[in-house]
Amino acid sequence: MIKVYSKALNKTLEVKRLIGHIKGSQEGPTLIFIGGIHGNEPSGVFALHKVLSELREQNTLILGSIYAISGNLWALEKGKRYDKQDLNRLWTPKNIKRLIEIHPNDNEDIAQQKDIYTTILKIFEIESGPFYFMDLHSTSSRTVPFLTVNDSLLNRKFTMQYPLPMILGIEEYLEGPLLSYINELGYVAFGFEAGQHDDIASIQNHISFIYLTLVFAGSIAKADIDYEHHYQTLSNNSLDYKHVYEIFSRHEIQNGNTFNMKPGFINFQKIEKYQELATSNGKTIISRKHGKIFMPLYQKQGDDGFFLIKRTSRFFLNVSAILRNIGFDRVLPLLPGVRWSSDKKDVLTVNLKIARFFTRQFFHLLGYRSKQFDENHLHLKNRETASKTKEYQYAPWIQNKT
Repeated sequence: MIKVYSKALNKTLEVKRLIGHIKGSQEGPTLIFIGGIHGNEPSGVFALHKVLSELREQNTLILGSIYAISGNLWALEKGKRYDKQDLNRLWTPKNIKRLIEIHPNDNEDIAQQKDIYTTILKIFEIESGPFYFMDLHSTSSRTVPFLTVNDSLLNRKFTMQYPLPMILGIEEYLEGPLLSYINELGYVAFGFEAGQHDDIASIQNHISFIYLTLVFAGSIAKADIDYEHHYQTLSNNSLDYKHVYEIFSRHEIQNGNTFNMKPGFINFQKIEKYQELATSNGKTIISRKHGKIFMPLYQKQGDDGFFLIKRTSRFFLNVSAILRNIGFDRVLPLLPGVRWSSDKKDVLTVNLKIARFFTRQFFHLLGYRSKQFDENHLHLKNRETASKTKEYQYAPWIQNKT
């Protein structure tokens, strides 16, 4: 048991790994919410505690199971993002394999990861699904609430229900997020960013998001909550940004480098080509393209200085869904410079000397995201191959068009 402090509420809450668990009276989905995977983001923990308490007090009819999990307990107690390593950058296949063998006595972040991993495995053992994973976050800069979504059709279809901006493609720029690990298991998994760390509106946005998620997944009935209030809370706070966006650039802060964001930037703010954005080691960083700034860094810890995003058209999303559903990517290895690099046929290797005419956007259309480069080759992984689509075939949202 640890104590977590909210500056927004001026309140302390005692929590342990499992913030709460409600087992429904009837069969249904299994929802797993994770709050505070970064220790300086406590609003999700407070929101989860409140919602589960309200569901119990009101004796709300629950279908399936609801789990609320604390993230980095060590960091939450200290109000720090992490100790030595970012807990939301450790979920690579290599690291997961090592978790079973190691005893991380001198690394609090890996110790937390191992305990979270064990907790998730136990849930898989006792629940039948379908499974939904939601990772609750907040940001260092002011922002409207938004969703971060790994680009699979299952994720897209589910998250289209929210009146929120959606950011696709973050998995292409980050190594080892928890949600990427869950997505590669085939389940619906996405992130929700509620607002600035210490803003009370972030807690309120988290509460509304949790309630809407329970309704959308079929865990509770719309009539059993103040649905319109929660929907309008997120819709009103999202202003006019209710679109789908894609990340096209990231500024990574290298070890030992100094980095200072220019003051005053807020999420989704429009930026111009050649606009000054930040300084690093005394040198000015400028934008090379028009776009919108995304998650500018205004805190001491973290290696993501900022991202740049652009809007994705609904036409592109619809064409993408059609091509993925018919398995159009099966013809790609017939093209020069493109081949499968695994027996599962979910990873492509592209020889850049031969296939220079292919663009990232083309592969994004078919569900592929690049993860690593060498001098002459691009490796791309497909999210659709692993998707457990059949497990969600009776879900109320599955007939959405995109």
